[in-house]
Amino acid sequence: MRKLYAIGEALIDFIPGTTDTKLKDVETFSRQVGGAPCNVASTVQKLGGHAEMVTQLGDDAFGDIIVETLDDIGVGTSFIRRTDEANTALAFVSLTQDGEREFSFYRKPSADMLYKSEYLTDLTVTEEDILHFCSVDLVQSDMKIAHETLINQFHQAGGTIVFDPNVRLPLWDSAEECQQAIRQFIPRAHIVKISDEELTFITGYTDEQAALKWLFQGNVEAVIYTKGAAGSEIHLKDGSVQSHEGFEVTPIDTTGAGDAFIGAAISKLLTYDAKNLADALQQHGASILKFSNFVAAQVTTKYGAIESIPTLTEVEKGLQ
Repeated sequence: MRKLYAIGEALIDFIPGTTDTKLKDVETFSRQVGGAPCNVASTVQKLGGHAEMVTQLGDDAFGDIIVETLDDIGVGTSFIRRTDEANTALAFVSLTQDGEREFSFYRKPSADMLYKSEYLTDLTVTEEDILHFCSVDLVQSDMKIAHETLINQFHQAGGTIVFDPNVRLPLWDSAEECQQAIRQFIPRAHIVKISDEELTFITGYTDEQAALKWLFQGNVEAVIYTKGAAGSEIHLKDGSVQSHEGFEVTPIDTTGAGDAFIGAAISKLLTYDAKNLADALQQHGASILKFSNFVAAQVTTKYGAIESIPTLTEVEKGLQ
């Protein structure tokens, strides 16, 4: 059975009860399970795939909620550790009227950052499996070392690695440190998913085409480029490009939309021949983008990340 392993942070997002209000002025919040890798794993599972979450949570009520939520969805939790050395990470969010966000994170450190590579001893991957990770847990910590260990396991097994930088600068000591960490891991991935807002920061190029070309280094075979309401593109190493214009919706909360997009794309990739990644993207790229754009667009029309993910039946009905 092909499977996604998502490694990194799982946390609680506190979504504001009012929009177009600065974070310091928000008085009420609702609790939502989140964290980009957690959102991606949940998306894959809700869209008919099989996903496993690899992280560590605090031995606290928030950790309980996350495990219960993932169990309800069907995401594997065998590689979720619990600890009393740190708390489950929290993120407080404010929203503008168009759904854009401001974050304040509580993780100094959080339980996920203390996840050790030795916890991966019993995790066995194959060439059929896909690994997804982001940059939030690439700060210098035990979890960064665990990322490196699992990436090495995937390379040895011949699996597919997907890297979504998902830049969150408030979590880093400096923008330069964040940029350097992302650049360190890009060559390790087979697929890099990047947004138009991140492109110049990560690559250093203001010219879009030069920036996208720069990303093809090391093992990178494909770049999935998302442009918000303007749609998305798949760029392959041979220079070919496929695109989809996206779907028009009225967004109320963009939290988790990018995660839902790449989760949807991975759910599709899990159904294709694992040994021919480039061929699968060449043949099915347009349909992958359409499917993923639709899922991401639907997520923006509801509050929260995981609760707003549609089921495969809902997506198929919406695309008819």
